[in-house]
Amino acid sequence: MARTLTQQINFPIILRMLGWLVMIEALFMCLPLAIAVAYGETSTWLSFALSVGITVTAGAAMTFGIKPSSKNMRKREGLILTAIIWVVFSVFGMLPFLFTGTLNNVSDGFFETMAGFTTTGASVISDLDDMPNGVLFWRALMQWIGGMGIILFTLAVLPMLNYKGGIALFNAEVTGITHERLRPRVSQTAKDLWLVYMVLTIVLAVLLAPRMGWFDAVCHSLTTLSTGGLSTKNEGINYWHSSYVYLVITVFMFLGGINFGLLFNVARGRIRKLWHSDTFKWYCLMTIIATLLIVWRMYYRGMCDTHEERWVFALFDTVAAITSTGFTSVNYETKGEFITLVLMIIMFFGGMAGSTSGGAKIDRFIVLLKNIKNEFYRVLHTNTVTSVRVDGKPIPHQVVAKVIAFLSIYLLVLLVVALLLTMMGMPAFDALYTSISTISNLGLGYGVTLTSGSMGLLPAAAKWLLAFEMLVGRLELFTVLVLFTPTFWLKD
Repeated sequence: MARTLTQQINFPIILRMLGWLVMIEALFMCLPLAIAVAYGETSTWLSFALSVGITVTAGAAMTFGIKPSSKNMRKREGLILTAIIWVVFSVFGMLPFLFTGTLNNVSDGFFETMAGFTTTGASVISDLDDMPNGVLFWRALMQWIGGMGIILFTLAVLPMLNYKGGIALFNAEVTGITHERLRPRVSQTAKDLWLVYMVLTIVLAVLLAPRMGWFDAVCHSLTTLSTGGLSTKNEGINYWHSSYVYLVITVFMFLGGINFGLLFNVARGRIRKLWHSDTFKWYCLMTIIATLLIVWRMYYRGMCDTHEERWVFALFDTVAAITSTGFTSVNYETKGEFITLVLMIIMFFGGMAGSTSGGAKIDRFIVLLKNIKNEFYRVLHTNTVTSVRVDGKPIPHQVVAKVIAFLSIYLLVLLVVALLLTMMGMPAFDALYTSISTISNLGLGYGVTLTSGSMGLLPAAAKWLLAFEMLVGRLELFTVLVLFTPTFWLKD
């Protein structure tokens, strides 16, 4: 049978749900508006008020002006909504940057906002020290919202989505090898995950406040648990020159890289689930090995003044890289490329699936290695039937095949983006590092993109390209790229 354009996608329900989400974004904007009012930043709160007005009007128009004939939301509608909401949030989210004059063009505004919501943390802003507190708080809040997920938050606060395609939305945004839910209802699972996320954020803010002050502590708690990495200071975490601050943030970055389902089980006293997790063991092992390599290299090259600094900085930078947070303590570029390469490798794989970290995820790395081991065994024992086992459970063959496909596409995308960046004049290694950093939602630069705000030096085309790569990396390829396949839009 010939293929025809599908007429089955329910666009009205997509637009209506989009309207609800946009109005929720407007509510979030009220928080930095309140911060600006509290600090007496008149022009800033007026800019946020205008942004809120535009955003809530657009959201209300879609929500109450569209009456879908069917309220069903299936997998296709879930994929479209999940992919498009990150773009729409970025479009409205950049308004405060433009209205306050923080940024003066759409390319910079969209790049900055997409980097925020996807927790990439790359920035086109070079001077943070003189920025209004309202804008600084909005940058941090964007990362916190995006860390656990825009859709996941909506599933938690709008239970009606539980029967209007909640499972499709959950699976589209909470990507990974599996989509294990903690409760039968998707909305309850979303609430459980957000509860863990919020409690950890509050605890971190309380721990940091004595050294940082409440405003900076809250902002950094938002960007640490989300593994986003945006700071309120030009010097970043180095501004406070405190081992206490480094270590506390390191611990919570590490927690942000753990599957939040596991953390929820630990909170309920099920600690065995953590220790029986192969992925968690690999996560710890990779962190330890990378830290030891960096400490050795720092000692060999005479970096830092004391052993304490070497250990603190090495652990901090390792965890920041593997969790894709992107905080830094030392400029390693001037000391050779060995440490940079170590950080590139671990940021490629990232933390655990189901966490706020980016990267290809350690879970997939484990499946790949175990599958390779099985294939070597089958060379000698051709007729043997083998299976990949993780946490003592066999992984279905179709899941293994999807992991291999994912990693192949992941490599292909980052290489294509790196190639396009070189065509725009960026040195080859800088382009490769930037592409890995962007698709891994890390945000660190190298060479021409190293210094704070130097992403602003890139041409507009490069910013749009990297913004797209951030989105692809945040939603882990398939949710976005499937929209560009004819199969998605055609029916048999």
